[in-house]
Amino acid sequence: MPFDHNDRYHPLLLSVVPPGARRALEVGCGTGKLARRLAARGLDVDALDPVSEVLAVARALGSPGPGTIAYREADVTAVSLPSRHYDLITCVASLHHMPFDTVTALREALAPGGVLAVLGLAHPSTVRDRAMWLGSIPLNLGAKTLVSLAERLNGGADPVPRATVREWDLSLADIRIASARLLPGSRIRVLPFWRYLLTYRAA
Repeated sequence: MPFDHNDRYHPLLLSVVPPGARRALEVGCGTGKLARRLAARGLDVDALDPVSEVLAVARALGSPGPGTIAYREADVTAVSLPSRHYDLITCVASLHHMPFDTVTALREALAPGGVLAVLGLAHPSTVRDRAMWLGSIPLNLGAKTLVSLAERLNGGADPVPRATVREWDLSLADIRIASARLLPGSRIRVLPFWRYLLTYRAA
């Protein structure tokens, strides 16, 4: 599918970067699109992904500067993160690949005032959730059509490796309950295109 739902929300994720942020961790960086956008904002980014093929693409593209990007083939659940270190931690469509309580380690890795931003996937729980995501169907079809047309006019898109896609098993109700317990004060916003945004700011 040529229209990437996750990339569409990069501007929203950039909008939650704390003022003066210097260090970021991206969990599940894929081919590094968001990491490069963060580096362009001047952040030094540690970008983790367990899939070597997508990291090879990311490394080949490098960093646009002025910030740096250090790519690492790693599963965040199996590494030790520095305590109170990062001003921003992002998880873009990656948290459902691991136990949700992984957010505890991410929380502890946030510097004071740092922000954890999760663009996640979950099953709807309320009538409002379902209405939001049912309304995304015509928008999705229109976006796919426009992007496909643009690619044909430009000679087609270059194929790139894609990260493993895994089905999610938690509902938004599960996410809300777990977030209230593990990330007190966090906020969850339901978005079009079957996504939610969870944000948490460290004290």
